[in-house]
Amino acid sequence: MSSAENFPIEIRDESIRLGQLLKLANLAEDGLHAKELIAEGLVTVDGEVETRRGAQLRGGEVVCVHGECVTVERAQ
Repeated sequence: MSSAENFPIEIRDESIRLGQLLKLANLAEDGLHAKELIAEGLVTVDGEVETRRGAQLRGGEVVCVHGECVTVERAQ
């Protein structure tokens, strides 16, 4: 995992797909950019490279791209 500070990103639903999260968190400009980042192995989830754009995130995961990290949090 990155030593960079993690910023919380709140999701409204029970889960969110990785590609959607990257856009929501402004880690990707759009869906195509998110797809490219993931395909190139530049996205990690909890310190492991994730190559599935549709990977479901449910809360508590730390997602990083180029040293910028967010922590997925479910809305209460």
